[in-house]
Amino acid sequence: MRKRTGTRLAAVAACATFVLAGCGDGGSIDEETEANESAAAEAGDCGDINMAVNPWVGYEASAYVVGAVAESIGCTVTYKELKEDVSWQGFGTGEVDVIIEDWGHPDLEKKFFADSGDGSAEDFGENGNVGIIGWFVPPWLAKEHPDILDYENLNDYAKDFATSESGGKGQFLGADPSYVQFDEAIVSNLGLDFKVVFSGSEAASITAFQKAEDNKEFLIGYFYEPQWLFADVPLERVALPPYEDGCQDDPAKVDCDYPETTLKKVVSTSWADEGGAGVDLVKNFSWTNDDQNVVAKYISEDGMSPEDAAAKWVDENQDKVDAWLG
Repeated sequence: MRKRTGTRLAAVAACATFVLAGCGDGGSIDEETEANESAAAEAGDCGDINMAVNPWVGYEASAYVVGAVAESIGCTVTYKELKEDVSWQGFGTGEVDVIIEDWGHPDLEKKFFADSGDGSAEDFGENGNVGIIGWFVPPWLAKEHPDILDYENLNDYAKDFATSESGGKGQFLGADPSYVQFDEAIVSNLGLDFKVVFSGSEAASITAFQKAEDNKEFLIGYFYEPQWLFADVPLERVALPPYEDGCQDDPAKVDCDYPETTLKKVVSTSWADEGGAGVDLVKNFSWTNDDQNVVAKYISEDGMSPEDAAAKWVDENQDKVDAWLG
């Protein structure tokens, strides 16, 4: 858990407010105190935001950008690194106020939304990102063996994908098992001679795909967009049987591709009912896959801290920030 109560944005705004009252040389302490009080009164009480941070860098990018803007208007933001399902459990206890990027959890909605569950959570609208989950291979492999992009041909190459961990079968690289994924069921129900081996994290999957491309190694695995990696390694998607409504209702029987998902925000009902500038900001927040990829690349490839990456993007996109602030 990381907690920050101020940003460069807030400091700049405060100094601009205090110029006439002596933020620079020549102002008295009383004048500065009066200006501080006036600025706080004008901004209002933004309150606290407990922001869940789920374990992939795209989510982290969204969370810290919203957090940076929230702090600039006086909110106190606490970041909590949690798995997806654990985040939802925090709504009822007050531990979590905001999930800024939800990839679709009908089971959790039934449990926590008002129409069928305890009412501790509510849908807060789209966040602008479109999620694409699928099976991917490195570009060299798609170019050398284009037929591999059809799942019906995968068994012909199973031995080429085999590793020491796959028990004589082809290895399918899963990601973090806490993600939305049905890969073991898909492999079984499509009769594929593969074994799912989980990488354990987004970072491990990224490294594996980069290595497979650099060394021309056979690799097939679960991956998704938005994700900055596609700008460097344009992974190619393998076609599975098309997604149809209901084909993923029973997790054990899934034999279809993943759908495109319009990502959304989910928030604590009690937090939303309190209202205020922070609630309005989260409600208004929306950006594109390209926006997210820029910030995610700052963090993952350029080595910036999430705070600095968010501040850089906010500084360069004030028009979008102004729209969120109304």
